[in-house]
Amino acid sequence: MTNLNRRTALQVLGVGALVAAGGVPLAYGTEARDSASIAWPSDVPSWDPNQRFGPDAQPLFKMVFDQPVGQNPDLDLVPELLEEWELSDDAMELRFRVRDDVVFHDGTKMTAEDIRYTFFERIKAGHPIDIANTWRRVEDIEVISPTEGVMRFSSPMPTAPQWLAFQGGFVVPKHYLEKVGLEGFREKPVGTGPYRLVEYQMNSRMVFERHEAYWRGPAPLKRITVDVIKESSARVAAIQSGQTDLTINVPVREAERLGESGKLIAELNPITRVILLQVRHDLAFADENVRLAAHHAIDKQALSKAFYGGAAVPLSVMAPPGTPGEVADFEIPYDPEKAKALLAESGFSPDNPVKLTLAATNGHFPSDFDIARALLQMWKKVGIEAELDVIEYAKYFELNRGDKLPEATLYSWDNATGDPEIFTGYMLNPEMPFSSWKGDEPGPQVLELFKEPDYEKRVAGYRDLNRRASEMGAVMPLLQSVQTLVRKPDLTYEKFGNGWVLGRTLEWDAE
Repeated sequence: MTNLNRRTALQVLGVGALVAAGGVPLAYGTEARDSASIAWPSDVPSWDPNQRFGPDAQPLFKMVFDQPVGQNPDLDLVPELLEEWELSDDAMELRFRVRDDVVFHDGTKMTAEDIRYTFFERIKAGHPIDIANTWRRVEDIEVISPTEGVMRFSSPMPTAPQWLAFQGGFVVPKHYLEKVGLEGFREKPVGTGPYRLVEYQMNSRMVFERHEAYWRGPAPLKRITVDVIKESSARVAAIQSGQTDLTINVPVREAERLGESGKLIAELNPITRVILLQVRHDLAFADENVRLAAHHAIDKQALSKAFYGGAAVPLSVMAPPGTPGEVADFEIPYDPEKAKALLAESGFSPDNPVKLTLAATNGHFPSDFDIARALLQMWKKVGIEAELDVIEYAKYFELNRGDKLPEATLYSWDNATGDPEIFTGYMLNPEMPFSSWKGDEPGPQVLELFKEPDYEKRVAGYRDLNRRASEMGAVMPLLQSVQTLVRKPDLTYEKFGNGWVLGRTLEWDAE
């Protein structure tokens, strides 16, 4: 039985009682057509948007902050806080021009000094922020004028534009952070985004009010309330009862059921995330036969059909269909007999199984726990006995950074840009804290690709790396991730290929 915390249990019981009694629940947070309520599965790591990477936090950060470079719904890079940028041929410099009509929530104008502070001065000052890894090659940012500057790198950084649009790359106000300090900023964040954070209760509730001087123009809705509801069953109850107007990451079967009711719109949207098994190079997986057997024993098509209605595309490399790193003619096939033969070469069988541990979350992404249990059954048939260790999403980061994940970890890897460096490159870069694989290979190839300034050569190199990494069992891609989204029929939003649900695009249809 799933353990619910007290707040979640009260939500479920309260909603259930009203429905059972035939009553109409209160439309909590949806009284006016200029506001909306969202049920979200997780909180932000903190309100310092440079501090920690977290995929599901990005739409929340984008309420309050903007990035230098944006993306359109098709994930092409587009101007945001930067009007223009140009990467030098050797990828050693990036020249940029800042918009001159952007103000922070406190009315202060944003300038190139804020770009320098965010991506250079904070790192040099030793602030505990994840972008210190991303931008470690920044040697200096020269401010030429309030609207012009140059990023200079110590070695080629060909994906600098992509990283300006990716996780953690939000511009923060130099004047305000230096005035109130790190703690003051986290308690009361100030950005340039479409909304101001006016109320925040950790792991519970956040309320955003429209930034009227937003440079794109005021957002359609004046007020957005986000309730953090970690249990997927509670999110289902909230949207079904009318307590909330939109939610994501509910079980696929529940989404389909809610959509069939005729009262809600349910969507299963393939996005640029990869469901995969992150693996170690040691412990039971030090044996390549065991790694490859584990991969060949997985029926990915069955997983997609059972848990995603067939919408999740099976993958053999770390790249969803249509992204640059895709290797269309390559497959790690489902072949349980080959898996048994590989295990037999190392002395294992169903009667003498190899033993290992699989870590997985429960409710972080749709059907994660169900997939994990299915994997255990598939492995058992060929001679792999796995113990399931259920971990919290936040615990995953702690374990990975401490090199304490088990042989295999079921995870959903986010890449809002689709660039192969942010898939395979960061997954296998031995100098980064994101990889559980610490083997000698293919690290050197990854490091060389990080310096390759020619786009076509770089992408070709990643395609080769993607194939090689799967062939040696350094990573086990499973499926293209699917985002489930359920909303009221008259609440519209702009759909992004990376699964972003942006508050500034939410709008009620005219009555």
